[in-house]
Amino acid sequence: VQLQASGGGLVQTGGSLRLSCAVSGRTFKSGAVGWFRQSSEKERVFVAAMNWVGGLTYYADSVKGRFTISRDNAKNTAYLQMDSLKPEDTAVYYCASRTNRCVGSACYSGYDYWGQGTQVTVSS
Repeated sequence: VQLQASGGGLVQTGGSLRLSCAVSGRTFKSGAVGWFRQSSEKERVFVAAMNWVGGLTYYADSVKGRFTISRDNAKNTAYLQMDSLKPEDTAVYYCASRTNRCVGSACYSGYDYWGQGTQVTVSS
């Protein structure tokens, strides 16, 4: 399974970006997809997740109301719409996929496959 994240870039405070995560080689229909981010000198942290089947979504408190995760099962692609961006959202964003469904805090970990990351920079 390979994941390819794209869509990062430089945006001003209050702006928007949409990240995409193309998943190839995925043979499991269930499982979940998630987004994580890592700022310089900090650990990678959970941002958002959703199961490939079903509509429930999960978000870190820091992005609730501003970010929206979605997926297109037919295209095996996940998206992260990021609105009202803040300088503290600056980070490398990674997408990840797991073979098992998750609920709540279980979605914060347990991912089997990771993409290479895409840089998001929010200027003040």
